[in-house]
Amino acid sequence: MAKPKVAFYWCASCGGCEEAIVDLAETILQVVEAVDIVFWPVALDFKRADVEAMADGEIDACFVNGAIRMDDQETMAKLLRKKSKLLIAYGACAYQGGIPGLANLTEKKAILDYVYSQAPSVSDGDGIRPQPLTRVPEGELELPAFFEKVKALDEVVEVDYFIPGCPPTPKITLHAIAAILKSELPEKGSVLAGDRALCFECELNSTKPEKLLVSDLKRVHQVIPTPDECLLAQGILCLGPVTRGGCEALCVKGLMPCSGCFGPLDRVRDFGGKALSAIASIVDSIDEQALGKIFAAVPDPAGSFYRYSVPASLLGQKRQTP
Repeated sequence: MAKPKVAFYWCASCGGCEEAIVDLAETILQVVEAVDIVFWPVALDFKRADVEAMADGEIDACFVNGAIRMDDQETMAKLLRKKSKLLIAYGACAYQGGIPGLANLTEKKAILDYVYSQAPSVSDGDGIRPQPLTRVPEGELELPAFFEKVKALDEVVEVDYFIPGCPPTPKITLHAIAAILKSELPEKGSVLAGDRALCFECELNSTKPEKLLVSDLKRVHQVIPTPDECLLAQGILCLGPVTRGGCEALCVKGLMPCSGCFGPLDRVRDFGGKALSAIASIVDSIDEQALGKIFAAVPDPAGSFYRYSVPASLLGQKRQTP
């Protein structure tokens, strides 16, 4: 019997999701033995033409990581959707826009102005900006177009399943691959991770007070955390109560608070709003001045509460100026 055909593709992301596949270590040999990898340009010599030559639906499962920032990424996403039976948004950037999605809080013009004119390392001689098409004596040079907005994968194509994480852990990756190979998948549109808050799998959960209240908030670099006490109970901003579990609380085991990369639980529409509401509910003060002082410890609310989810949030992006 023919092996299932699997593809991997990298859009706007840091590359950590590609490393997550490699992090399967010797287990990746079992995966390679069980499937036929027909497209993985970061690791093997495949071209776009190889995908175009395939029949529609020929790929059994395609894992796309990264957000959609450029038009060539959108083109590849649509091509891979057409050629794949299952399309999986792999990692936080494909799932909800991820850290690249924070760019939606800045207008495209401001980004390009800074990068090509205002950055300390740039000397702007004639104000040239990249153009999608440039004519030179030898012919035409083409660059991908830079979109006004970073998009999550499901804003561009229909996505069958989502695997969260920045990056997904080897364990959750293997579970997803096994479910695909055994045809033991839940209904389409599901997130292939648990639907309980991260706190339920955190070793420090038993130390969290029944009624958790904090009188101040601290950034993790400002304190040396007590290793056997709930980080949030210590006043360290941890988003474990509102973040989907499945990562085995690896960051917390390293005394780093959860930053929310596994995204929201199933019934939550806006992760950042839910996180902000949860933290506000445990602050032990109603005095306006005291509250101002407490929340001054969160100098970047968007980066703290919407770090991985701006494109998929109710905010979406900054409203463009006329």
